[in-house]
Amino acid sequence: MQTNKPTIIAVTGASASGKSLFAQTIYDELLPELGANGISIIKEDSYYKSQSHLSMDERVKTNYDHPSAFEHSLLTEHLTKLSYGESVDIPTYCYKTHTRLDETLHLSPTSIILVEGILLFSNKELRKKFDIKIYIDTPLDICLVRRINRDTIERSRSVESITEQYLTTVRPMYHQYIEPNKPFADVVVTRGGKNRMAIEMLKAKIRQIMQKN
Repeated sequence: MQTNKPTIIAVTGASASGKSLFAQTIYDELLPELGANGISIIKEDSYYKSQSHLSMDERVKTNYDHPSAFEHSLLTEHLTKLSYGESVDIPTYCYKTHTRLDETLHLSPTSIILVEGILLFSNKELRKKFDIKIYIDTPLDICLVRRINRDTIERSRSVESITEQYLTTVRPMYHQYIEPNKPFADVVVTRGGKNRMAIEMLKAKIRQIMQKN
């Protein structure tokens, strides 16, 4: 029987709510202390389905804020393997071509596994894999401003395309699949990914888990 099963921590919330910043900050600040074998981070975006069989015009029309856009079954499988001490190869997704790249990221099990993404609570089987569930609760108007700033700079998108996508899919899918799942959270974090009190509290909890292990 395996001992010291990894503790899997989910961080979710609306697009541009600060969930990625929150999870990345935890990872960056604890990595020097815990080491590469102690903590790792997985992004739900890596599990967007491959669309290599579709034309670029068809790829653009995909609703990327709907659960069907993700291969949650593969993410669930990977978390199961990591829990049993097996390594996995995580897909690499390209936002500019809207499909997966050929290369993958090899990940070995770590004591703490952070998983961040917008729809982590929408899948029942996936939810079962999380030992701690965190929801980043940020007002949608703030999320929209952040999304525009991010996507114009990092993903070479126009403001028009960003706002159109926001109105047609991002906001409706938030109300249908993200916000209704907030009650599944163990902890609800306000003020986004820079909430230092919440960051320090989770870091303290992780240290406590590591001491027990």
